[in-house]
Amino acid sequence: MTGRIAAIFRHPVKGFTPERIDRAELTAGRNFPADRIYAVENGPSGFDPDQPEFIPKQKFTVLAAIPEVARARTAYDPERGVLRAEAPGQAPFEGALDEPAGRDAFAAWLTVLLGEAARGPLKVLPAGGGHAFMDHPLGHVSVINLASVRDLEARLGRPLDPLRFRANLYVEGWPAWAELDWTGRGIALGPVQGRVFKSIVRCAATHVDPTTAVRDVEVTKALFDHYGHMNCGLYVHVTAGGVVSVGDPCPQAQDAPA
Repeated sequence: MTGRIAAIFRHPVKGFTPERIDRAELTAGRNFPADRIYAVENGPSGFDPDQPEFIPKQKFTVLAAIPEVARARTAYDPERGVLRAEAPGQAPFEGALDEPAGRDAFAAWLTVLLGEAARGPLKVLPAGGGHAFMDHPLGHVSVINLASVRDLEARLGRPLDPLRFRANLYVEGWPAWAELDWTGRGIALGPVQGRVFKSIVRCAATHVDPTTAVRDVEVTKALFDHYGHMNCGLYVHVTAGGVVSVGDPCPQAQDAPA
């Protein structure tokens, strides 16, 4: 069964607002563009921008640890390097994250917003050097099967915003949970060719409603109770780049690796 790309998102600042876009140019062996290129350190993490390496998400202000992060609504302009942010009861923020002063100002704004929920001190880190603050060091492009989310909704008897899963690509038209058997297979994302790296093991970030910032459903427990695992979504490695757009065809993965 052939699916299609129903939505595309990037997350410029790790843990903060997903940004809907119409298309993205993917490059072989690289992460999704402008995705997780900044992170907010929640106390010293040991990250070295001159030698960027994977750092566990627990070191950052992420939803898994701090649901209040979802109270901030952020929007990033990658051409200008400028981030805008707003939150209820707080003056809006605008600043250049590609400059130290802008990063310091955003950290100060967040310190007020998060208060005692963050252990701090907060510091905005640029990834640099083609690095990205991914949950998995090889999680280049993340994909969600919307039919799987709907099947989980039916088991729970309540709606689930797919944005809880913070993916780059959301696909409509695949059978529910078919993707669980695709590790190592080749996959086409419109004109882009890729290889399924692994299923995504979900964490407590999915428990937080991205609109209300309330931890309201234990998604990981629900996955295990109903399916015997905590997987939802795929990590894909791009093997031949191109521009993927909303509406592009996305067939089920094939047996032969790309």
